[in-house]
Amino acid sequence: MKKIYFYNNEFPNFCNCYDNSVRQNIFVRIMQSTSKLFAIITGLLLLSVTVNAQSILNGMVSDIDDGNPLIGATIKLTSLTDTTEWQGTVTDLDGKFEFRKLKEGPYKIIVNYIGYIPIEREVYTNNTDRQLGLISLSKKATTLKDVNIVENQVRVIQKTDTSEYNANAFKTNKDATTEDLVTKMPGITSEGGVIKAQGEEVKKVLIDGKEFFGDDAALALKNLPSEVVDRVQVFDRMNDQSSFTGFDDGNSQKAMNIVTKNGANNLFGKVYAGYGYLNDSRYSVGGNINWFKDNRRISAIGMSNNVNQQNFSSQDLIGLTGATQRGGGRPRAGRTGGIGNSASNNFMVGQQEGNSTTHSAGVNYSDIWGKRNNVKVTGNYFFNLINNTNSTELNRNYLNTSDSSTTYRETNNTHSRNMNHRISWRLEYVIDSMNTLIFTPKFNYQDNSQTNVIDGQNTFPEGVLLSRTQSNYKSDYSGYNSSGDLLYQHNFKRLYRTISVNVGTTINNKFGSSTQNARNSFQNLNDSSMLDQQSDIANTSYKINGNVTYTEPAGKSGMVQLSYEPSHTWNKADKETFNRDSASSDYSLRDTFLSNKFDNNYMTHRGNASYRVKSEQFNITIGLSGQYALLTGNSIFPYVYSTSRSFYNLLPTATFNYKFKDKSNFRVIYRTSTNAPSISQLQNVIDNSNPLLLSTGNPDLKQSYNHFIMARYGYTNTKKGQTFFAFTSANYTQNYIGNSTIIATEDTLLNDEVLLRTGSQLKQPININSSLNINSFFTYGLPINKIKSSLNLNAGFTFAGTPGFINNEKNLSKTYGINGGLVLSSNISEKIDFTIGYNANYNIVKNTLQINSDNNYFIHNANVKFNWEFWKGFVFNTGLQNTLYTGVSSGFNQNIFLWNAALGYKFLKDQSLDVRLSVNDILNQNNGISRNITETYIEDTKTEVLKRYLLLTITYTFKQSTASGKKR
Repeated sequence: MKKIYFYNNEFPNFCNCYDNSVRQNIFVRIMQSTSKLFAIITGLLLLSVTVNAQSILNGMVSDIDDGNPLIGATIKLTSLTDTTEWQGTVTDLDGKFEFRKLKEGPYKIIVNYIGYIPIEREVYTNNTDRQLGLISLSKKATTLKDVNIVENQVRVIQKTDTSEYNANAFKTNKDATTEDLVTKMPGITSEGGVIKAQGEEVKKVLIDGKEFFGDDAALALKNLPSEVVDRVQVFDRMNDQSSFTGFDDGNSQKAMNIVTKNGANNLFGKVYAGYGYLNDSRYSVGGNINWFKDNRRISAIGMSNNVNQQNFSSQDLIGLTGATQRGGGRPRAGRTGGIGNSASNNFMVGQQEGNSTTHSAGVNYSDIWGKRNNVKVTGNYFFNLINNTNSTELNRNYLNTSDSSTTYRETNNTHSRNMNHRISWRLEYVIDSMNTLIFTPKFNYQDNSQTNVIDGQNTFPEGVLLSRTQSNYKSDYSGYNSSGDLLYQHNFKRLYRTISVNVGTTINNKFGSSTQNARNSFQNLNDSSMLDQQSDIANTSYKINGNVTYTEPAGKSGMVQLSYEPSHTWNKADKETFNRDSASSDYSLRDTFLSNKFDNNYMTHRGNASYRVKSEQFNITIGLSGQYALLTGNSIFPYVYSTSRSFYNLLPTATFNYKFKDKSNFRVIYRTSTNAPSISQLQNVIDNSNPLLLSTGNPDLKQSYNHFIMARYGYTNTKKGQTFFAFTSANYTQNYIGNSTIIATEDTLLNDEVLLRTGSQLKQPININSSLNINSFFTYGLPINKIKSSLNLNAGFTFAGTPGFINNEKNLSKTYGINGGLVLSSNISEKIDFTIGYNANYNIVKNTLQINSDNNYFIHNANVKFNWEFWKGFVFNTGLQNTLYTGVSSGFNQNIFLWNAALGYKFLKDQSLDVRLSVNDILNQNNGISRNITETYIEDTKTEVLKRYLLLTITYTFKQSTASGKKR
């Protein structure tokens, strides 16, 4: 049997080690055998179904005052005939709970919820279902005015895989946001505007179980005051399909549910306006209003400023990232100074590089409609407009062999304008007790324009100049993304027997043009040329996918799931580049090397069989999918040719969840997946937006095969207030899509077509054998009662092994990262609030191709925040942050102190009017530094940031009591 190896694949996996015909025969036989096995198993299950009636006990828990559902209430059911037999559960996002497969006899049910009086009842079950209806709990009469009581409050409770934090156990000042509150909780951090919980990024924030501004977690937390929060729940949120069937597909997202205080401030918000001047005028205006009444939630926000405060999510960056490839393809979208941050993260929230003027507005709505309250609706609209100017200095050392190593230096002055509209809805229609329909449409539109003035040069280590470009690049792109999923769910009378059908569509469109005017010099500047071009692009993508899933009970505690999932994606890419005609001054001379028309189709068919077994202590799911994929490509211009490749994959998945009594939980997830190359990676056209750093696609790319494994352990000791979380994950990719970079030390003709001039380079994506990434996070939290504070300790380890090729030689870039830190936050009172934090990162960089480029670098961040209401409404707050960089390039090592301070006074009886004078960057030391490590280079950048300024701000906070209906 003949083995064939893919290009640059040294260790072929199961799916690519045999020729096409043999692989196809093997796969077809496996699928045929598997189909027969599925049919036999399903038939046996159907034949073995008993007709004994199943006893179900269900109900709903709510607040006795306002009727709002209580999410996460604990329910314990104990048999009175045998007290050793008991089971427990928690209420869902609607306050509902359910027990199934109960034996006939008497039971005692106990309902518990933090801050409420427990309820006990005796119930009797027989062979018919029993509905307990609404169980209403009353709040405990004890008020928590004495600070000493707070020390003994329950801080965290572990409920299966949900961590629930008691907001009353963490003190913040009156002006604090929910973000200020949650970052005091053990295991929750804010890193560069990204909220992380137990080492994982929080992808979605819910308010009382309802979506809030789509997937923008930071936006939700920054615009909700901390005083309305009762509890914070952190959990793994499955999609609608998995939630319905109970089969965790391993693709859950880390989510946070903010449970608001029942009956508290159903109308609240604030408005503010500020103006200042120091070297230049600065302003900031904005506000938010929230109306929470019964099931209805309406929130509106708006802001306009030129002090770099932003509320963006990654959805708002369609044209901003990837629109151009300055500096060799890394989007120069901006960095906040943290080493290793991705470019898109810097448009989330907070201090940005450069100078930005931002205008944004949004509205979020959720409610329950219908006479039967059977239609749940959530929707939001968000608008962004940002103008940014920025300058960047870059130093990049390439990892080619020591005798040909080169350094690229660049200065880049950028001006960009980005506008975005984003709309999303979710409508859940409960037709009856057996049928549900869910529709989730989304639409994003973006318009982006930018100008880049680049001065870049390549040199040998001894300073010999190889090449230089002085380029003026302008682009104007627009794009939209539209998607919609329609999911139908049906429950049969037989318990756990379900069927669901989902149909989804996605449309992506991006179009626009760019102009390039550059002077390029080569070979010690003796050879120079002018470039004057215009390029037009039109990229379109259509996708339709479906899913049919059937579940069937198997045994006393098991379930079987069978599913079929087809998907088809059509891509069209069209790029035309024209040189200026000196005679007519028009862009009419087509450049065939920089023009290309390319179509690409990607089709998959996947069948899956899974088995789940569940008990009170553990939940195990195992599954196996067989997938057939067909990737085709058609080049229309400048050459006509077609490519077609088929792939056959087996994709196993497994999840394991174990509950150790009531204090701890252990969870393991393993999943596999495939990733098809994008249209930009496949399109064989040269991008010369930086004439020294060219890039092109590769129509011969194959899909990658990914293995992901994650383990997480959580422990809480409610009596002592101690928490411990451990998280580790590994991602191993076969057929990894990496980069091959050709750096020309002399004029080189590539493929008898492309002349690569001395000192320039060409980057192309290729398949490489494998890559490996490991990430771990550990945190331990405990109260320090003597100083009325909380201490959170954290540590972690990361590893990134990324392969690449430089001048046809393989390099494996290995980066080891060790980090640790602590956060000490006060729990004294609302008048005195402080936070002390420290975090250190030590990184070890090793490369197999050029070991003299190996280096170790260190970064630490120490910060202190202090807020003090010291006398009759006077408020003083300050923050001091020290950032230290060592081991980076010469001129980029920094020791920066960023000091901000403000003094304010609160007017009116309820102190709702606040006047505050603030100073940003008192020492005028703010700087933006970052390090970026890839498989082909190590790069340090220094960017422009907003420095010292004064701002006088007036803020009015309003609240309306539910009971009185009066403002206070």
